[in-house]
Amino acid sequence: MKAYERLLKYATIHTTSDDTTGTHPSTMRQLDLAKQLVEEMREIGMREVRISTYGYVYGCLPATPGYESSPRIGFVAHMDTSPDVCGASVKPQLINDYDGQPVVLQGTGQILNPDQFPHLLDMKGKTLITTDGRTLLGADDKAGIAEILTAIEQIVRKQIPHGKILVAFTPDEEIGQGADNFDIDGFGADFAYTLDGGVAGELEFENFNAAEAKIHIKGVAVHPGTAKNVMVNALLLAFSFNQMTPLAETPEHTENYEGYYYLRKLEGTPESVSMIYALRDHDAGRLQLRKETLLHIAKTINEQVAADTVTVEIKDQYRNMSEIICEHDHLLQNAKTAMERSGITPIVQPMRGGTDGATLSYKGLPCPNLGVGGFAFHSPFEHISVEDMDRCTQMIIELVRLYAVQT
Repeated sequence: MKAYERLLKYATIHTTSDDTTGTHPSTMRQLDLAKQLVEEMREIGMREVRISTYGYVYGCLPATPGYESSPRIGFVAHMDTSPDVCGASVKPQLINDYDGQPVVLQGTGQILNPDQFPHLLDMKGKTLITTDGRTLLGADDKAGIAEILTAIEQIVRKQIPHGKILVAFTPDEEIGQGADNFDIDGFGADFAYTLDGGVAGELEFENFNAAEAKIHIKGVAVHPGTAKNVMVNALLLAFSFNQMTPLAETPEHTENYEGYYYLRKLEGTPESVSMIYALRDHDAGRLQLRKETLLHIAKTINEQVAADTVTVEIKDQYRNMSEIICEHDHLLQNAKTAMERSGITPIVQPMRGGTDGATLSYKGLPCPNLGVGGFAFHSPFEHISVEDMDRCTQMIIELVRLYAVQT
């Protein structure tokens, strides 16, 4: 089976995570994919395949005889899809021999346009996979899962010599909990690579430091006809709160190493409002300043209105893994070599996001990230090509070859 065929199959399984449930995994529907993956892993010859209490899928491919002393390499991808866009009833579109022209997403009539996504012009002649416009595609990160299992299947079928290969598929990465209950000791790898989002060739070992800030604003709601000097409109205070943040430091105005404040959720009434900000910065000190900025804004409003009008709860999510990965240069050098052998040009750049690998690196499993070949993740415009998935699959195989040492 080819990697894209697996993606088309996985994409139809609803696996959106949910950060409000408090359960692990956060949604039981992720286990639908987990159970299917367990069956496939066993079918292609993997051993010790299991689902943990928390919904993690683990398995291994034992070393080829004579290669037992080779480094134990791991590959990690996540099963959940973003809760910010509909992930149910996904209907992928397959466009053979793409001509570089605008693509109509049949479910909504929206246009996937090269004017908005210029890289589409470089995808002429490829087989393009898109959504129908009503949902995301789920290539983040089901493409990663598909490429890992397709590579394992080819390694087994072609009898490519290898050391022990460990595989893990995690739940809840999209809500920042993918590594929370990861069994590193039970996994058993010396190091690993996440395959999570990004174009083919992306090699990322610098990611954001991340925190989430939950803001609650308490208002006083009365009849508007008798509101003078009594009403405190929490909705208007929420607007004021956001206006006090640096408005040029939002995702749509930043790039490269520039951090941001991202207001990702706002809901409420004049009586009560809840806001959620994602805070991001590659520099830990600057992230701390962003936290302090929100706390100062809350203090300012409370001084103007009343004590405890605004409360702020801040939770750290993950850290920049660069200082860990830089101690293991072979991970970067071998990834570049594997890409080049697969016809991929390495693109080393800071990640404007995070992966399970960031947390895993700090827990003792060095784990840079590799792109899976996709574009426009977390949106109805998400797309990927068959050919790029094939090249990423080959990249995994080449990594296995590079770490296979006969003893």
